[in-house]
Amino acid sequence: MSDTLTIAPRREFHTLFDAPLVLDLDTLVDVGAHVGILGLPYGAPYSMEDVTNDQSNAPTAIRRSWQRALRALERWDFDLGGPLLDGKDIRVVDCGDVPGDPYEPMKHYRLAEEAARKIVTAGAMIISLGGDHGVPIPVFRALSSLPDLAEPVTLVHVDAHLDWRDHVNGVREGLSGPIRRASEMDHIGDIYQIGLRSAGSARPEEVEAALDYGSNLITDMELQEIGMAAVLERIPAGGTFYLTIDADGMDPTIAPAVAGPAPGGVTYPQMRTLIHGLVNKGRVAGMDIVEITPKRDLNAITCVTAVRLICNLIGKSIRAGFLG
Repeated sequence: MSDTLTIAPRREFHTLFDAPLVLDLDTLVDVGAHVGILGLPYGAPYSMEDVTNDQSNAPTAIRRSWQRALRALERWDFDLGGPLLDGKDIRVVDCGDVPGDPYEPMKHYRLAEEAARKIVTAGAMIISLGGDHGVPIPVFRALSSLPDLAEPVTLVHVDAHLDWRDHVNGVREGLSGPIRRASEMDHIGDIYQIGLRSAGSARPEEVEAALDYGSNLITDMELQEIGMAAVLERIPAGGTFYLTIDADGMDPTIAPAVAGPAPGGVTYPQMRTLIHGLVNKGRVAGMDIVEITPKRDLNAITCVTAVRLICNLIGKSIRAGFLG
């Protein structure tokens, strides 16, 4: 590992699924990791208040909720038709949280990209826990290191908001513009944005920028009219996919712990259909779940939902032969 990347667990660190904690990411190939969990607590702040907002506590909150979502690895999962790992020798490892630097906030992004590249070059599926919606930007960059990437990655985005702001107060890599930043990367191709709704998520010029790129905008109103299966039919099969999930893109009944709640949204059955459908179409290289504000949660349901989505991606990918 380079001397610039040091990942250390917080006190009383809980790993997701009680998975082994692997902090030396240069050993991922040696340990045979199939899935790497990576916490990304800190975004690119728009103000000092944003540096350590409650979303920075979400990776820990999600990890602490895993038994509520799964109970134990050997338990039967009715979303998957069997135990999560399907009786196979699948190695899920937790790579800890990328640290922040109070004197250099953007250092977190450099370290996050370095960590993400190590996970994807090791051939492991990357699952990132945010943090705000700016933190997937370094992960998007790292996807260029995916082994055997023949065609650009198809980005699937679940969100109430468009996320095409060019900058806020001069900050270009914050939570308002991750999809615009992704659109500027040569290894990112088609973009599908699902669950868009309500007012205030974009100005007209940002909608125009998204449409000029060719982003496929699926509003929540359209989703509820046609269903997730019809949305999946629009996504070509055979590619490599990455799924970025803003918790506020989902129905507040399953994800209330968000800063910008909006009525409506993608339901849990629709999310499950989306994840299974993407895996049926091709390799899902990874996913992130971001914008969870733990202090606003109700009975930990948002964090439980997050873990359930992760379970569906891992379990379905195993059964489709993409892991192991």
